[in-house]
Amino acid sequence: MSSSSSDEVDEALEEMVDQVVDNFIDSVIHAHPNKQKRRAYIERDREQGHNRLWNDYFKENPTYLPKMFRRRFRMNKPLFLHIVERVSNACGRNGLSALQKCTAAIRMLAYGQSGDTYDEYLRLGDSTSRLCLENFTNAIILLFGNEYLRKPTPEDLQRLLDVGEVRGFPGMVGSIDCMHWEWKNCPTAWKGTLNDINVLDRSPVFDDILQGRAPKVKFKVNNHTYRMAYYLTDGIYPNWSTFIQSIPLLQGPKAEKFAKKQESARKDVEWAFGVLQSRFAIVKNPALLWDKEKIGNIMKTCVILHNMIVENERHGYAQINTSEFESGESSRSSRVTRRDSIHVGDMLAMRREVRDQDKDARLKADLMENI
Repeated sequence: MSSSSSDEVDEALEEMVDQVVDNFIDSVIHAHPNKQKRRAYIERDREQGHNRLWNDYFKENPTYLPKMFRRRFRMNKPLFLHIVERVSNACGRNGLSALQKCTAAIRMLAYGQSGDTYDEYLRLGDSTSRLCLENFTNAIILLFGNEYLRKPTPEDLQRLLDVGEVRGFPGMVGSIDCMHWEWKNCPTAWKGTLNDINVLDRSPVFDDILQGRAPKVKFKVNNHTYRMAYYLTDGIYPNWSTFIQSIPLLQGPKAEKFAKKQESARKDVEWAFGVLQSRFAIVKNPALLWDKEKIGNIMKTCVILHNMIVENERHGYAQINTSEFESGESSRSSRVTRRDSIHVGDMLAMRREVRDQDKDARLKADLMENI
């Protein structure tokens, strides 16, 4: 009898709970069926934001000196004004000045903060700042991408080969590595699916070589001739003829000297990543956007701006002296020539040559003797 009473009480409680839940859901759904949520408008006095920015940085005797401008904008004032002039019509809302819009975008890239951070100073709301950033990245890629995010020309390639030869690596065109940028909103199924090798498989870095579009490279090491340039890498990359790794198990003074020189030269790419992340904190912190294309545009924009800054300030950097290769008949052992059109059979042979492990071992042995 007691068991039957308990069951009845439980059923009654379940009915009461169900009724309360149904009533709550109905109240939420039908409370304001025709009332639309409106966005609150805030009069920000945008002219005041422009005037403050102008007086602080851009008038004849600004509040902050050029050194402070360089630190906060990551570039010199003439370069920033050149960028503003080119992208002035591509950053969104007409009621804002180009200086306000470009400053908001640069600050978000430089400090990695949300657009809402600069509302009080620049008089831009969060959504407006994010729109400025999106339009700014699109404009930078469109206007400057072909010049500052391009493949090396034959002249660029010859200069890289000369630099490599001065550093003890004839035929070297640089170092290669990956920089990992965390995506905070990455779908769970995609997490952990990419590493240096997976990225290499997807990379177009060797497409021009395999398809015969890249210039021909010919160089000599230890009296042996090679016809394919190479990159310095760390140990995770495969033993291809286009990759030269260090030596993990050192045996003898030659191996020790080679490993020391290789690891020293390979630091360039890691330093480049470090400079990029310190200059633009947005690519150091986890990416907060949901759209992969917008995330990619931010990275491209940071690389383009970095290259523009390097070009603008190149006179202040220490340069590797390659003057011995620039006059008359030089002693350079690495040369770039134009490539003739190739056929499908040549492409297959070139693919085998890129992945030739025996040639990789011979080249590494020759470089060891050369150094």
